[in-house]
Amino acid sequence: QVQLVESGGGLVQAGGSLRLSCAASGISFSINTMGWYRQAPGKQRELVASITPGGTIANYADSVKGRFTISKNNAKNTVFLQMDSLKPEDTAVYYCNRASGRYVDWGQGTQVTVSS
Repeated sequence: QVQLVESGGGLVQAGGSLRLSCAASGISFSINTMGWYRQAPGKQRELVASITPGGTIANYADSVKGRFTISKNNAKNTVFLQMDSLKPEDTAVYYCNRASGRYVDWGQGTQVTVSS
């Protein structure tokens, strides 16, 4: 059974930083393209960043490019999202999941709230 556990969210002022973590069991990050998604109230879930199995290629949504950095530790089966220069519009629940192929069961997500 796959389990994804996101952590690291919180309340931060605009311009601040947060580092999110996603730990997993039942799925190997070393053979999956993984992504960070977010869902703001009243909006659809969107992919904001993804990283290839080997961790060599990352892609970002235009809205976060230059501010967010995705990385991973395959040995610890963990993926990270470093978020800098946060904006109020980054406020959302953040989730990790596969970014290629079928989704696995979603975790509970971690809330990020950016105050202006």
